[in-house]
Amino acid sequence: MKISGDLVYLIDTYAWVEYFIGSDKGKIVREILEDEKNVILTPECVLAELKGWAIRENIDFEELYQIVRKLSDIQCLTTNDWLDAASIRTEMRKNMKDFGMIDALIVAQQKRFNCKVISGDPHFEHIKNAMFLS
Repeated sequence: MKISGDLVYLIDTYAWVEYFIGSDKGKIVREILEDEKNVILTPECVLAELKGWAIRENIDFEELYQIVRKLSDIQCLTTNDWLDAASIRTEMRKNMKDFGMIDALIVAQQKRFNCKVISGDPHFEHIKNAMFLS
């Protein structure tokens, strides 16, 4: 996977859901996904959240999973991601009491890959290098 020199985006659960429902925010995500100059990453923890959403909405997760796999590189979490996430979560909770571990893991991977996070989750509204869907 080539990363240096390309535009690298990490897509979070919120952005994938917007893409799948075809909302106006999802159209922005689609443009990013369809631009061949972009490298698209999806943290593996996003898959769990996406499956939870699919179960709640009675949508076939396997179809969604195949699309995510086709359009992005799924990134496994490393021990360092988990350890960085613990520090990130502690720091973020000073201002956002409900900042969760999955969000912290996404920020940890964002830092590891030096990329932009695409999200509409309010937890990412003021995160450095986040493209906030509003």
